[in-house]
Amino acid sequence: MSACPCGLSEPYEKCCGRYHSGTAAPTAEALMRSRYSAFVKGDVPYLLRTWHPRTRPDRLDLDPGMRWTGLDILGTEAGSAFHSTGTVTFRASFRGGSLHERSRFERVDGAWVYVDGEFLD
Repeated sequence: MSACPCGLSEPYEKCCGRYHSGTAAPTAEALMRSRYSAFVKGDVPYLLRTWHPRTRPDRLDLDPGMRWTGLDILGTEAGSAFHSTGTVTFRASFRGGSLHERSRFERVDGAWVYVDGEFLD
């Protein structure tokens, strides 16, 4: 079993892979990590499925040359099983640079979804 791209110590299948297979992420942070892993794996259907219907694009074209190299969660606000909204601040590294963002998440029909993000730095 390979390590999960999200940076946690669990194997992919027991970590983000279960969310990609249909289990709902229990927190905004878990969804953020699973979305990062989906970018690494090129799982466009998952990315679109976990995007808020209000802000979701009609299609998503990933850059096939993009190589993600790591994820650091810098902070979270709310986003637990007891909240309806939450934010996750993170830095996602890629070959040649990094992306620093504060992402907003909401629950839709009980499931966490990505709403939008604010670029930082």
